Amino acid sequence: MGLDDKIKNAAQDIVGKAKEAIGNATDNDKLAAEGKADQVEADAKKAGENVKDTFK
Repeated sequence: MGLDDKIKNAAQDIVGKAKEAIGNATDNDKLAAEGKADQVEADAKKAGENVKDTFK
């Protein structure tokens, strides 16, 4: 996993957490759901890259 990929995944996770927090604070269920989806996607990418690193 390259450093740039790690940074992008971490950024996506942080943005997802922020979206979820703002969505929850403003009772915006759509924004909160988008935030959760961003976090799940970042976690999936992280897991995929970790598998690649294991087989190198």
